[in-house]
Formats: sequence, C-alpha cells, structure tokens
Amino acid sequence: MNHANFVTRRRAASDREIRLARRCRAGQEKKRRSARRSKCRLPVVVPGRRPARWSPPGAVVTEYKETTEAELFTARNALRESDLRFQTLADSFPHMVWSTLPDGFHDYYNARWYEFTGVPSGSTDGEAWNGMFHPDDQERAWSKWRHSLETGEPYEIEYRLRHHSGEYRWTLGRAMPMRDAKGRIVRWMGTCTDIDEQKKQAEQNEILSRELSHRIKNIFAVVSGLIGLSARQKPDHREFAQDLQHRVAALGRAHEFVRPHSEHSQPSDFPESLHGIIREILSPYPALTEGRVRISGTDLRVDDRGATPIALLFHELATNASKYGAFASPDGIVEISSRCDGDDITIDWVEQGGPRISRTPERQGFGTRLAELSIAGQLGGSIDREWRPQGLAATIKVNSKRLCR
Repeated sequence: MNHANFVTRRRAASDREIRLARRCRAGQEKKRRSARRSKCRLPVVVPGRRPARWSPPGAVVTEYKETTEAELFTARNALRESDLRFQTLADSFPHMVWSTLPDGFHDYYNARWYEFTGVPSGSTDGEAWNGMFHPDDQERAWSKWRHSLETGEPYEIEYRLRHHSGEYRWTLGRAMPMRDAKGRIVRWMGTCTDIDEQKKQAEQNEILSRELSHRIKNIFAVVSGLIGLSARQKPDHREFAQDLQHRVAALGRAHEFVRPHSEHSQPSDFPESLHGIIREILSPYPALTEGRVRISGTDLRVDDRGATPIALLFHELATNASKYGAFASPDGIVEISSRCDGDDITIDWVEQGGPRISRTPERQGFGTRLAELSIAGQLGGSIDREWRPQGLAATIKVNSKRLCR
C-alpha cells in the first residue's frame, strides 16, 4: 500500500467534508448532502507539536486525528435555525414574498402568497406562477422578467394578479438579485404588493381631473366666443380681437399640459423635450413670438412624469413676469438656458428690461409655493431666486433621471 497516496486521498476527503460544512453554514446549497455517520480516522500534521513519525514503507502513520460529524451537525442545526428565522420574518410581512434560483425557477413563497391566491402549497413553483396573472398581462410580465434574468437589472412591474375570490387585483411586483463575493447572481428575492385600492383611487382622481379640466377649457371657449361676438359689433377692433382669441386658445392649450396626467391621458401632441415644453407654455405670451424669449443650452427628453412639474413652474414664472417682470414691458427680455453635469440639470431663468425691482417680495404667492413643492417632490430639485434690480434671476436644479423614465 502506498501510504503517501493514502494520506493524500484521506486529506482530500477531509477537505471535502470541511468545505461541505462551510457551504451548509452559508446556506449556499439548496439540498444538503448527507454525511456518513461513521467515524473517520485521518492522518494529519498537527502544528506546534513534534513532527509525525513515519514507520518504514508498509507501516501506518503513528498519529491520527479523529474526526466526527459534529461540525456538520452543528452547521446543519444553524442552517435550520436560520431558515426558521427567515420563514418567520417573511410570513410576518404584509407583502407576498418569493424567491427563485439564479435561472428564475421559483422555489419559495411565503404564507401571504398562499393566503392571497388561495392556491395549494407548491402549485406555483417553477414557472407556474405566470398563470396567476391576467391573460392580458402575462406576456408583458414574462418579457420583463426575462430581461431582468438576462441583464441582472432589478425587476419592477405592475400587473393584475388573480385573488382567491376569482377577481384580478392590481399588484406591484419587485425583485432584486443576491450576488456572491464574485458578483455572480446566486438567488433572486422578490415581493408582490396589493396596490388595487391605490390604482382605483388614482383612476378616480384622473376622472375628476379630466372633468375639472373640461370645465376650465369650456370657460376659455366662452371667453373666446365673447371676444368674437364683441369684435363683430366693433369691426375696427377685429384684428385685436383675433389676436386676443389666439392668446386665449393658447392659454387653454397650456392649461392642458400643466394639469397632472396619467400615462394614458397625456395629449398625443405633447412636446417630448424640455425646450419644447417651455416654448409650449410660453406660447400665449407675445414676447415669445417677438423674439424676446431666448432659449439655449442642452435639451433633454421629458416624459409625462417630468412634464407636469416643469410646465407648472414655467407657467408660474411666465405669469409673474407678465404681471411684474420682463413680460410687462415691451423691451423686457427673458434668457432661458439649460446645462447638464452628469445627472444634474441646471436651468436658468434671467429677466432683464422689466420694471425695476427695489426690494425682495415679502411673501410668496400660492402658485409659486405649489411650483416649488412640485419641483422638490416630483423631480428631487430646488429653486433659488435672486431679485436683481434689472429683474428676477431664478436657478432651477433637477435630477435628469426624474425627467424621463
């Protein structure tokens, strides 16, 4: 018998057992392999003691270290306790909690999932979960999930999930990848949150917003009609009346952009850029067509999420400029410039040539406060104002990621 090979084989076997114990501790194995319950005698070199004595060829090593499965037993107990703690924690959440293997195979759901769906335990493992979605949402959910699995990007989507009552309720699905020390995805952890009541409330708010907007636009239409009627009675004022009608129509159009919109109520011809929105909001004011508004700098794409606070802010700035600032004077000029520094966007509004400003206003109007809250809350931005003698200088800072999804 070759004792050198014997020692090498036994040492390798010991290393495998120790690695198994460590993996059990870390919870990196889905199924824990069982270890032999027999004792194992292994030849080792013990540090700090005299060297092991070897007998002539054919003899056996004189020193051994007896190894039992105690370490594995302790590691398995620790893993079971960790699993129990996680299970207890997950079941205490008001959300549905789920987990998958790196390839997206679902292998865990908490108690809340089964309470919500009413399905038998284990029936939605693997890929069976997709059948729980509304038929119109299944392909969209699959596509989004496949993209996250391929790229490692966080998963977030809204879909309708079948409740145990048989109805489909709107749900927010989210998942994040868990990675090992080398950055490899070892598991996905996700949640589903019932947002059906919030969606219904948002739909109700949208209905009310549309109704209010419709009534306001009717007021603009009535005003425009009255102007036209008056113009017919005074032909000498017809040109002035037509120009005024165009301004009223532009105000009505600007109002449509300023009001909050859902993804589906956004006007089809809504400008999709920062400069485009600014021009649209300022279109009712003669200064724009007269060349007294100069817009320059970096233009950026803006979707429905960023459009409302931007439109609200510039509508307020233009309204105040027409009352007290550059738009109140035929020689007044407004310089609007934008620049980008990474994710930070800076927009400058600088007025010149309007009524001279002698002091800073003592109070802010409601519209100004609303615009500031909108910029801060929806765009994570800020507004700084400087009341110069020649006119207002405002600096707006926002995060570019908030302007567009």
